[in-house]
Amino acid sequence: MTRPAPPETLRPIDRLLAIMARLRDPADGCPWDQEQTFATIAPYTVEEAYEVADAIERNDLSDLKEELGDLLLQVVFHARMAEEQGAFAFEDVARAINDKMVRRHPHVFAEETYGSLAEQKGGWETLKAAERAKKGRAASLLDDVPVGLPALTRAVKLSKRAAGVGFVWPDISHVVDKLDEEFAELKAEIAAGDLEKARQEMGDVLFVVANLARTLDVDPEDSLRFTNAKFVRRFQYVEKVLAERGKTPDQSDLAEMDALWDEAKAAERAKAAE
Repeated sequence: MTRPAPPETLRPIDRLLAIMARLRDPADGCPWDQEQTFATIAPYTVEEAYEVADAIERNDLSDLKEELGDLLLQVVFHARMAEEQGAFAFEDVARAINDKMVRRHPHVFAEETYGSLAEQKGGWETLKAAERAKKGRAASLLDDVPVGLPALTRAVKLSKRAAGVGFVWPDISHVVDKLDEEFAELKAEIAAGDLEKARQEMGDVLFVVANLARTLDVDPEDSLRFTNAKFVRRFQYVEKVLAERGKTPDQSDLAEMDALWDEAKAAERAKAAE
C-alpha cells in the first residue's frame, strides 16, 4: 500500500531522516535502497564528495547547494543502516563531530592560546595523535591513513605523518634531487623495455611529486585538476577550429593539432596579460 511522503511541516533534516527510514522499510520501502550495504553505498559517497568539489571549482553555488544535499543524503543513508544494526544513529554522528570540533579547538572553546597559525596547526596534530593513541588502533604511525583516499592525496598524508617525526628531507633541493633520481630510473626501465619495473618506478616518481607538493604546501590533486581543466579547454579549442575547417580530430594530424594547441596557449597568455 502506498503511503504519503513524510510531511513538509517537519524540519528539513527530520524529514530527510524520515524519508530514508521509509526507503529502507523492509515492508514497503524501495527495493534498491533496501538491498544496499555500507560497501555498496561507499562508492556513491566518494562520488558525491567529488561532485561537491566540482561545483566549487566551477563556482556554481546553485549546483553546490544540490550537491551538498546529495552528500548529506549519503551521511543519512550510512547512519540509517547503522541504526538498523543497533550500532549508532544520525544523532550520534552529529554528537561525535560536535564533540570533536570543540575538543580540537581549545583556543576557541577553552583557555588554550596559540601564538601563530603554525603553532595552531601543531596543536591540531598533537590533539589528533592523542585521539589515535586513545583509540589504540594504530600500531604504526601510518596505520590509520585511509587506503581509500586518492593515491596522490594519501601519499601526501603518509609523507606528512612521517615528516612529523623527523623522517623528512632537509630542504626542498633534496626533494628535487630525489625527483631527478627517480625520473632517471624510470627512463632507464623504459629504455630497457621492462614495463613492470617502469610501472613501479612511475609510482616512485609520483610519490616524490607528492612529497614535493607537501613541501611547497600545494595540494597535488588541486594542481592536477587545474591542469586537467587547462587540457580540456585547449583541446576543445583544437576541436572547435577543426570543426570550422570541416574536420574532426581523427581527420587531422599531429602537426595541425599541435599548431592549434599553440594558438590556444598563446590566446590564454594574451588574455592573462590584459
